[in-house]
Amino acid sequence: MADGANATLAGRRVRGGEEAGASDAPRRLRGAAPAAAVAAVFTLAQLVFVHPAMGLGWDEIVYVSQVTTHHPAAFFSAPRARGVSLLVAPLASWSASTELLRVYLALLSGLGLYLGLRAWKGLFPSRVLATAGAFFATLWVTLFYGPQAMPNYWVAIGALITVGCALRALRAGRGRSGRAALCGVAAGALLMALMRPTDAVWVTLPLLALVLVRRHWPLLLALAGGLAAGGVEWVIEAHAWYGGLGERLARASEIQGGLGWNIAVDDQMRSLGGRGLCRPCTGAMPHPVVTAWWLLLPVVAVLGVAVAVRARRATATLVPFACAVTAAVPYLFLIGYAAPRFLQPAYALLAVPVADALWHLAGAGRDRWRPVAATLVALAVAGHLAVQFSVLVGTVDRNVESREDWARVAGELHRLGVRPPCLLTGHESIPVGYYTGCSSGSVSGNNENTTAAEIVDTARRIPVAAITGPGGTPPGYARDWTPHRITDLEIRVAPPG
Repeated sequence: MADGANATLAGRRVRGGEEAGASDAPRRLRGAAPAAAVAAVFTLAQLVFVHPAMGLGWDEIVYVSQVTTHHPAAFFSAPRARGVSLLVAPLASWSASTELLRVYLALLSGLGLYLGLRAWKGLFPSRVLATAGAFFATLWVTLFYGPQAMPNYWVAIGALITVGCALRALRAGRGRSGRAALCGVAAGALLMALMRPTDAVWVTLPLLALVLVRRHWPLLLALAGGLAAGGVEWVIEAHAWYGGLGERLARASEIQGGLGWNIAVDDQMRSLGGRGLCRPCTGAMPHPVVTAWWLLLPVVAVLGVAVAVRARRATATLVPFACAVTAAVPYLFLIGYAAPRFLQPAYALLAVPVADALWHLAGAGRDRWRPVAATLVALAVAGHLAVQFSVLVGTVDRNVESREDWARVAGELHRLGVRPPCLLTGHESIPVGYYTGCSSGSVSGNNENTTAAEIVDTARRIPVAAITGPGGTPPGYARDWTPHRITDLEIRVAPPG
């Protein structure tokens, strides 16, 4: 009967569902608020501490120049992928403003952090996720590279999205929430592969193994499909320009010094003091206060795993921990140099078990000892923040100065008549060339893209200058060119053709 008791109960369920849905909305907003607050503060901190006027760095120049109309494209070497160029293209394709680009990337990175944290919704309490985001966002390396046109931060965000959504898909089954999680897995994997295909593979190795063990074929399809979609352009380029995927991987390995067993743990520690690239990685270690967090990080993460195992919720903590380990392996044990940004995906994934462990420590012990434990954790966090922001400020200042030096050299080159269209070769020709508005060329090394004969021929048509660094000797083809001293560089300008 349409008007009977069943109809009445059905009506109540519908109304109850509506009421539940209405009451769930504020709860969802409250759950999202901590992650949104962390992301907003992260965005603001980038704009305050990483000066938007800071010029582009070497690697940024390579990525940005691929999509600009106001600068020639710099040489694009084998290890690089096009993801960053695609990311900046909506702005860099029409604007030469570095300030605008920094603001654009800071806003994007804040949004990315929020999405990366929201991918873990339901797996951990919102306070744990907010703490994980705060830990990752306050690392100097995260703040420094967030507003820069570099790939590693975006691999980290892709890793958070992929792993979090994969765990939700495993838990949700085949319902609507499961399908949404699968879409998140595909999107995160695509983002990682667009930015750095090889890093994407290392990050997802434990996840692939788990999916095969669980025989969750839709999840396998989403993960593999995302990786394939993101990496297909890199593979096509490999066949078009390098003679195949194997040849491109071999060339990438050669540029990186030859991949193989090579303990770079000490190199990474040396880079923690604010060195963007540690190659060769020599010199003294930073002060122990600077490296303490790095040594404690795996210990606290292992504690987070132990807490999860004891609470019988091991999967959600073990999986990001395992993915962080595989993400770090090539940069700790397979290359002979270091850059702190290489480990950003590992830091992002370890942030989850670390945050879980911190909340456990803050509430550990009997009632009378809990204030003591909470105070100790708070003091450790305060010390950590002080160290991170101190390193950040020094790193920003050094980079601002070095990039201003490139701009000064470019101004002197303009005074000497080297103006676009033009060509620069030799020491730091890629960054100086970008600031000058010139193409850059190299006859040897990782960025080899021309020959001495081609350079001499080009000098007959447009201005050409060869740059020799401190203690270097000018190339043979430029020894008869007019020498000039600019800062600590010797600039030889080819005579007009």
